[in-house]
Amino acid sequence: MQFGIFTVSDITQDPTTGHTPSEAERIKATLTIAKHAEEVGLDVFAVGEHHNPPFWSSSPSTTLAAIAGQTERIILSTSTTLITTNDPVKIAEDFAMLQHVSGGRADIMLGRGNTGPVYPWFGKDIRQGLPLAVENYALLHKLWREDVVDWDGKFRTPLQGFTSTPRPLDDVPPFVWHGSIRTPEVAEQAAYYGDGFFANNIFWPKDHFQRLIHLYRQRFAHYGHGTAEQAIVGLGGQAFIRPNSQDAVNEFRPYFDNAPVYGHGPSLEDFSEMTPLTVGSPQQVIDRYAAMRDTFGDYQRQLFLMDHAGLPLKTVLEQLDLLGGEVVPVLRRELAKDRPADVPDAPTHANLVQAKYGDGPVRQPTPGANRGDNLTAGGPYQDTPAPAGAAFGLGAAGR
Repeated sequence: MQFGIFTVSDITQDPTTGHTPSEAERIKATLTIAKHAEEVGLDVFAVGEHHNPPFWSSSPSTTLAAIAGQTERIILSTSTTLITTNDPVKIAEDFAMLQHVSGGRADIMLGRGNTGPVYPWFGKDIRQGLPLAVENYALLHKLWREDVVDWDGKFRTPLQGFTSTPRPLDDVPPFVWHGSIRTPEVAEQAAYYGDGFFANNIFWPKDHFQRLIHLYRQRFAHYGHGTAEQAIVGLGGQAFIRPNSQDAVNEFRPYFDNAPVYGHGPSLEDFSEMTPLTVGSPQQVIDRYAAMRDTFGDYQRQLFLMDHAGLPLKTVLEQLDLLGGEVVPVLRRELAKDRPADVPDAPTHANLVQAKYGDGPVRQPTPGANRGDNLTAGGPYQDTPAPAGAAFGLGAAGR
């Protein structure tokens, strides 16, 4: 079972002080938060993708690469990478590179996001959101598994003899989570490929997510990847923790009331009743999240949103101390009790490598005759020198 945190990268005024951090301040704080998450024993740090204020995280792979250079153990993920508006070739390259620079501590969560205008910003049509998600992932899946790719689809120019670089570390692609809060087609897609399904259940009632997760589990089994109970499930969560529960409520209320997503809406009490948001003592958070297995079955990853709504860095670091020091160790024990032996562990690069190679040698792809050169539409590397200027795309018209 993996525990971690994710950030939505909002830049929000602190309602108690009136201070609004700059982009630079917020980005630097996020790096500090990620490092502290590792220090307190958490397993995963994830960052979302947004291209509009008040969010700063337009390039998650860059952020995660910076964190990789300052950490040693924690898994680095996204929460979400936009499969609809990003070029699958660029995703393939960016996250294979992140695998290499992090030593395999990288996976990815794909989704459609929650900002409609992002589609025209990147030249896409929102009415094609689901077909884009399906086709783009089919290409990404292929790019990570085939050294030389031919591709002809609806939404991008064809590829002929294309090799994405670098190749995945150990020839094992990053593990993929498909994230959704509302779309059964995404659960179906995750099940079809045998990938993970992340139900970010932080805003809607549990009944809705029970149906999505049940669909994913049943279809996972239908496609022959294992039993329904062996499907790979992740959940979102939110908590604000203080040793005394009333102190937690009093301190968090102004942040909740002015949060950019749910502020000026339901009361803190009503929202806490409808969603996993838990504001209280460590034991209250433990009790709430230990019961998630009763609702959703055994699952593999639990991520908490901890750094939003204008909370100052000092407070977020204190929250991580309580989460990592008092909550997660107990949840690890509670969620491990009576866990069936055939329920898989959370995916890591190490166990994916072991599943692929066993005790055999690990393949490290290198340039060779089995790879395209991306210049001559897929021919193998040749001993014959290319014409002068060819490497820079300079044909006769370019000289």
